[in-house]
Amino acid sequence: MITHGKNIKIFSGNSHPQLARDIAEILGVPLGDAEVGSFSDGEIKVDINETVRGADVFIVQSTNQPVNNHLMELLILIDAFKRASAGRITAVIPYYGYARQDRKAKSRDPITAKLVADIITTAGADRILTMDLHAPQIQGYFNIPLDHLLGAPILAKHFVEKGMKQRDDIVVVSPDLGSVTRARNFADKLHAPIAIIDKRRPKANVSEIMNIIGDVRDKACILIDDMIDTAGTIANAANALMDLGAKEVYACCTHGVLSGPAFERINDSAIKELVMLNTIKLPDIPELHKFTSLSVAPIFAEAIRRIYDDVPLSKLFED
Repeated sequence: MITHGKNIKIFSGNSHPQLARDIAEILGVPLGDAEVGSFSDGEIKVDINETVRGADVFIVQSTNQPVNNHLMELLILIDAFKRASAGRITAVIPYYGYARQDRKAKSRDPITAKLVADIITTAGADRILTMDLHAPQIQGYFNIPLDHLLGAPILAKHFVEKGMKQRDDIVVVSPDLGSVTRARNFADKLHAPIAIIDKRRPKANVSEIMNIIGDVRDKACILIDDMIDTAGTIANAANALMDLGAKEVYACCTHGVLSGPAFERINDSAIKELVMLNTIKLPDIPELHKFTSLSVAPIFAEAIRRIYDDVPLSKLFED
């Protein structure tokens, strides 16, 4: 809870207002009074209904689907607060969209993650607070301070509380070679070995399982990734693990993007439970019996408190 007299304001766009309310409640401050709407042609309109002069302003806004709308809301909010003489503006972006376009994978590719970083900075943000960037090097795309929170400890705690720590039959599985470090760090928290899936992706949002490195027979497997979009990778991986003799498969991720056929694929797959963090708002649909959502409000609230108090965030990275 905020205790001293400096002026702090927590505001939200339309991407995940409940998360912003939860963060504000933990900090013991009211959610800022702002209206983010649109004209009849879709043009975004922002009204700030309270003074922010000299205030430490935190804007909670993920850039999930519709990505461009939520990104524009964030940019316009930043511009509005800058022009209203806010003291410092921190963009709290639990899920950073366009992060998959972090490099030139082939000739003439854009590096859109860098473009978005430049736009947010140009709009007037003084600081970024985010979680589990798809590519960690995106931190270097910003020329302003960026604090990068980790979701794995929250996910690991869930499985520890399920009694899965130090069990002989647990194996943590990386769904691709790029997630090996994440899987290893997660496995360390459960004192479990890891396995690796060698995957090929012939085109965007399409994956093909090739080989599994490691022992999964008669094991309870936990797949971990930073994000799940169309769920092709995670569903194929779960089914392949069961075909190779796994006794059950769990999956977890930080960002549940869940676009296109994701819900159908997960419900039809061998996944017993999919655990996600609520960096993105889940839709209100009935097919969520396999889904568990864990709140990131406490860790973001603590990070905001530390930024506001000008104290280190390093404590948040300790087990």
